[in-house]
Amino acid sequence: MKLYKFTRHVCVLFGTLFFLSLSAQDSLRILTWNIQNFGKSKDADEIAFIARQVRHFDIVAVQEVSVGEAGAKAVAWLADELNRTGASWDYRISDPTTGEGSERYAWLWKKSKVRNLGRCGLEQGLADSINREPFFCRFVFHSDTLMLGTFHAVPTSKGPAREIAFLHQIHKWHPQENIFIMGDFNLSEKNPAFLSLKNLGYQPAVKGSKTSLRMEVKDGSVLANEYDNIFFNERKVVKVSAGTINFTPNFPTLKEAREISDHIPVWLTIKVRQ
Repeated sequence: MKLYKFTRHVCVLFGTLFFLSLSAQDSLRILTWNIQNFGKSKDADEIAFIARQVRHFDIVAVQEVSVGEAGAKAVAWLADELNRTGASWDYRISDPTTGEGSERYAWLWKKSKVRNLGRCGLEQGLADSINREPFFCRFVFHSDTLMLGTFHAVPTSKGPAREIAFLHQIHKWHPQENIFIMGDFNLSEKNPAFLSLKNLGYQPAVKGSKTSLRMEVKDGSVLANEYDNIFFNERKVVKVSAGTINFTPNFPTLKEAREISDHIPVWLTIKVRQ
């Protein structure tokens, strides 16, 4: 895999433009990324590249971690690479999900910004309704507890809307929690399947943002579908800023970029309402 020699400069410029104006103490930066087949398919250069993309964030959710030993090793490798960037990171990996298309999820976080509270786990209450049930962790940010879930819906051909329609149950089971649900929904946030969440006060971090990569460039565009997002409760959280990271310009070809993933990351910066 060949990276353009200005990759590091692009990463530095990104950090300068987007984060200099933010208060590091008061705000929390969250990122979600479906890193395709995250396991033995990734080499040292690719792990290092991924670390450079996510190092500016405080909490990182990863979908599509391989269920075998290589998946766990890749997450540990990424955490080790992040620890070389000047901050101390920790991580948790889920058990394999229970339905068809089983995979693992992972959380990585800066220990200087948040503290993991208790055990992380797959949401067993949704195991019969969702093939890859969400993986939740609770984090303490200042004096606030946040309940973060990472999720990967079934492909579009298998009806992700049916699964997404069950996600509002999490709020009903935990009505006092400050809940975030993020990941690859394989569906645009405009789909009616999200109405149950939206009616409870949940909003998407990004709107109209395509996040999956095409197989080939079409009309100058490398992006295909609005699949990935972060849903947060606007009654409890103030959205400071949000966006995506199109990492493809760092590669000579789209084919080489897709060796990293067929999705780009989505990020959200928040402040908790007082």
